[in-house]
Amino acid sequence: MFADYLPIGVFLALVFCAATTGALFSPGPWYESLAKPSWTPPNWLFPVAWTVLYLMIGIAGWLVWKADGFGLALVLWGVHLAFNAAWSYFMFGAQRIDYAMYDVTGMWVTMVAFMLVAWPVSQTAVLLFLPYLAWVSFAAVLNWRIWELNA
Repeated sequence: MFADYLPIGVFLALVFCAATTGALFSPGPWYESLAKPSWTPPNWLFPVAWTVLYLMIGIAGWLVWKADGFGLALVLWGVHLAFNAAWSYFMFGAQRIDYAMYDVTGMWVTMVAFMLVAWPVSQTAVLLFLPYLAWVSFAAVLNWRIWELNA
C-alpha cells in the first residue's frame, strides 16, 4: 500500500506551506519602527534558524507518522503547524502583537502536547523538537516584550 511508504516529501511540503506565511507576511517598515529589546536577534538569523527548524519539524512529523500512523500525535503536530503558519499573519500582516502572542502560546502548548504524546512513539521526533521548543520559547518571550514596549 502506498500509504505505508508516504514520502518524507509530503511532510516537508506541509512544513514549506506553513513557512510561506513568513514570506507572505514579512516584517517590513512597521516592524522595524517598533521598540524592541536590546537582545532581539539580528534579522538575518531568523531565516537561517527557521530553515533548519522547519526541516526538523518535517522529519519529526514523518517519523511519528511512520511509527504510529495518523493518531493523536500527528493531529497535534498538524495543529501546532497551523499555529506556526498563523503567527506571521498576526504579527506582520494584521500587525497585532497581542494576537501573535496568543498564537505563539497556542503553538507552544500544542508543541509540548505533541512531544508528550509522541514520546512513546518516536523519541527521535521529540528530540528533533527540543531546539524548536527552545526557539519558540525565546520567540514567545520576545513577542511578549515587544508587546509590552509598544502597548
